[in-house]
Amino acid sequence: MTKKVSSKSPGKQRKRIYSSPIHANKKRLKCRLDEFLQEEYGLRSLVVKTGDLVKIMRGQFRDTEGKVIRVDYKDVEVFLDSATVTKADGKEVNIAIHPSNIMLVKLELDDERKQLIESKVMKIAESEE
Repeated sequence: MTKKVSSKSPGKQRKRIYSSPIHANKKRLKCRLDEFLQEEYGLRSLVVKTGDLVKIMRGQFRDTEGKVIRVDYKDVEVFLDSATVTKADGKEVNIAIHPSNIMLVKLELDDERKQLIESKVMKIAESEE
């Protein structure tokens, strides 16, 4: 299997990110786990899902926690219930936050996600042996 050649040009790198297909953006939606969750699951990061409780680490809403309302796969953005701004006409609007600026505090566990975590932990255990 040969590796795809990637350009060093910043413009081409940005173009590659912006024009990438939606299913490829899922990798970019990973964010760090809280240190307690890292110890519990043995993982460093996971993909953000609707319903997760996250803490904002950077920006205007630093140190606020909130639930994930929506995950935008196309633009690689996460919307929280606690990160809102009032517009000039009085409407409350949720602000988009990049996943690299948030940390997962509590996971919304369903069967599919439990299987994903188990398979990742098994892969890590096999690679260490």
